Amino acid sequence: MYSESDLQAAVEAGVLSAEAAEALRNHVAAQRATPAVDEENFRLITGFNDIFVVIAIALLLTALAWIGGSQAPVIGSLLVAAASWGLAEFFTRKRRMALPSIVLLLTFVASVGITATRIFDPWGDQPLRITRAENTGEYPVTMGALFGLAMAAAAAAHWFRFRVPITIAAGALSLVLLLLSVLLITIPALGDHLTWLTLAGGIALFAFAMRWDMSDRNRQTRRSDVAFWLHLAATPLIAHPIFSALGVFAGNIGLAQAAVVVALYVFFAVVSLAIDRRALLVSSLAYVLYAISTLFKTFGALGLNAALTALVIGSALLLLSAFWHKARRFVMAPLPQSWKERLPILDRPAIVKAA
Repeated sequence: MYSESDLQAAVEAGVLSAEAAEALRNHVAAQRATPAVDEENFRLITGFNDIFVVIAIALLLTALAWIGGSQAPVIGSLLVAAASWGLAEFFTRKRRMALPSIVLLLTFVASVGITATRIFDPWGDQPLRITRAENTGEYPVTMGALFGLAMAAAAAAHWFRFRVPITIAAGALSLVLLLLSVLLITIPALGDHLTWLTLAGGIALFAFAMRWDMSDRNRQTRRSDVAFWLHLAATPLIAHPIFSALGVFAGNIGLAQAAVVVALYVFFAVVSLAIDRRALLVSSLAYVLYAISTLFKTFGALGLNAALTALVIGSALLLLSAFWHKARRFVMAPLPQSWKERLPILDRPAIVKAA
């Protein structure tokens, strides 16, 4: 029901003493037989009312987009942006509801981006994709740059007003889109290396996420929630280019390719344990499932390839989850002390009461 951010807010408001909040964290950690820092807590739903409100928000925003769009597409997106901000004033600033705040942030940022592009392209004739136009050598990325710039500005404004943790991730992704678009506008030949540019953007987002993580090694403040969403945003940009380059989706995966995919997944698991984040494992899971399933199919397990894949991967992930803290201790042991002092703590120190 209550996240680390809620506990920290209670301490700052004087409702709880710092000692009482720490005692509660230690008590919960002892009950679960794992340090609270390893739980990777973040607030998504505060109650079923969150779901109820999100359904109502979806109906309202859909209606506004439909009604406004019947007059002109730009009016529909503008109405959605205005309504999203207005609803956030109540459900985010006053009610502090988790899931509605996330949904309203996403709809606001996206609708602002769409509004900006439709001001210059009222009927959506210009593509937003970052791809090479056939037979021309040109890249229709101007609208993509505008889209990214508008979304980044919207995310910045939303963050300074509402401080929803996912906002930083939305803004960072928008900046990656903007930078990629500007690079392709400036140097069109880079379009042949878009996969690796995307990977570079993912690594930059990962580094940014680690900066937030290192500022809250105990994971007791909003900074940890911001880092969680940044990791979730960064990992697809890292995983997809790597596995695509390996030809995972080419259709025919040999034993050597499957072995490389599994080895990469093991490497991702080691990194995830070191930084105490599971996002990298989740984001790359689909590629591993597909690779191993195709491998089973290649070797004759036609009817059971999906089941065997789920059995192997599911069992491995359950074991990792059950022994996460012990596995993390094993991974952290050989790391330099300077690294350990920057990564999330292994064990929360016990409270020492004053005599």
